[in-house]
Amino acid sequence: MIWLVFKGRGQYLEDQSKESLNFQLTLLIAYVVGSILTIVLIGFLILIVAGIAALVLQIVAAVASSRFEWYRYPVSIRFVK
Repeated sequence: MIWLVFKGRGQYLEDQSKESLNFQLTLLIAYVVGSILTIVLIGFLILIVAGIAALVLQIVAAVASSRFEWYRYPVSIRFVK
């Protein structure tokens, strides 16, 4: 949503908002797959790992963003370029 609203206000803002959108879409896929696989019980592990990874990586990204550093999530599928 940030990317759509603030599009054209600078390269840094556009890049970081696209990066965040890509990470959130990747998490959505992980949550959907984990939810489906809860039938087999491995899904609970996927949901827990995805939740912990999301929390940790979003905190690291927020700290990097507060210092105006360009941050790339290590596990993210590039949907929006």
